[in-house]
Amino acid sequence: MTKHEANIPLSLYVHIPWCIKKCPYCDFNSHEIKNSLPEDQYIDALILDLQQHAKEVQDREVSSIFIGGGTPSIFKADNIKRLMGAIRNLLNISAYAEITIEANPGTTDQENFSGFRAAGINRISIGVQSFTDSQLQKLGRIHNAQNAVNAVNTAKQAGFDNINIDLMYALPQQDFNAALFDIEQAIQLNPSHISYYQLTIEPNTSFYRQPPSLPDNQASWEMQQKGIELLAKHGYLQYEVSAYAQDSRQCLHNTNYWQFGDYLGIGAGAHQKITLENSMGHSPNSITRCEKPKHPQQYMRLIKEAKNTLATHTLSEEDIIFEFMLNALRLTQGFTKQQFELHTGLPIEKIDHPLQTHISEGLLVMSNDTIHCSDRGYRFLDDVLQYWLPQNTLNQSSS
Repeated sequence: MTKHEANIPLSLYVHIPWCIKKCPYCDFNSHEIKNSLPEDQYIDALILDLQQHAKEVQDREVSSIFIGGGTPSIFKADNIKRLMGAIRNLLNISAYAEITIEANPGTTDQENFSGFRAAGINRISIGVQSFTDSQLQKLGRIHNAQNAVNAVNTAKQAGFDNINIDLMYALPQQDFNAALFDIEQAIQLNPSHISYYQLTIEPNTSFYRQPPSLPDNQASWEMQQKGIELLAKHGYLQYEVSAYAQDSRQCLHNTNYWQFGDYLGIGAGAHQKITLENSMGHSPNSITRCEKPKHPQQYMRLIKEAKNTLATHTLSEEDIIFEFMLNALRLTQGFTKQQFELHTGLPIEKIDHPLQTHISEGLLVMSNDTIHCSDRGYRFLDDVLQYWLPQNTLNQSSS
């Protein structure tokens, strides 16, 4: 391991792809449980998967682990404990690592939550989405508002003091007051972190095929802005487009994504990104990405047969610049020139022309060595990012 690689944080993502019911807005790689759940076999496959990648990062420290889905909380605590034991044996896990598991309020109980905590999980993310029963029904959720409250309290009783609540706004036929009600209910539960994000209609979802009636852009903007104000009033400060934390409890795992850090990915459909050092400093780092097979049964079969079916590719210079900006500009603090050079392997001068253009248009702000979106740039972030698409980057860097 080089000094360069040691400075780029490394995380581990674990994907558990099953849900009791597929939500109509969800475009994640998740599958409804049709028959029995092959927990033991899937944990075996995850461990085999990790064994195949551990040598790539054997000298690097893992700063965070995120077990997502799907609905990981449907797995027994004993299986999560077995998985965590294997992860610790195969990787160098930081003593201060943030270790998160996602949970659905409809699949929680005290015994499982206590078991997750005993397995070393120290952060839990609960997919509430709304505290209004009628909205939860429209969203196809399997829980009600009381289940959501109970899940947060159960997590606290199990010993979790780092809890995230996921909330959505601009829901079907939602009005301004209903959106604020959801925020107020979340604040009353006093989690350390709240994710507050807009419902969007994605391809390959039930909502895409039969779109519900959603609030217009102006109404959605007002919901977001009032939500930000209310959260800030209660100590939840925005540090990313949809992330709010109190007492510096930002999600370390997601922050690593947004800062263009590295991550291993195990499980059906999991992605990973690994950086190799460019010692020259005048050309991009060698950054490889790969994605595991999406279907759980195919994934387990191929991992067991040890067949290397990964579609691994190396990012081009233009892709590296775009992906860095796509992630880093989501953070309210933006990025430093040094972070750009470390994570991309390129000199900051490589993007000087488009930076100056954004600054002159009032979309970006440069303060000393830090670059971040202005309030206007943050509101129109998608438009800003369009500017950095690879075909545009090619044109700009040559002008």
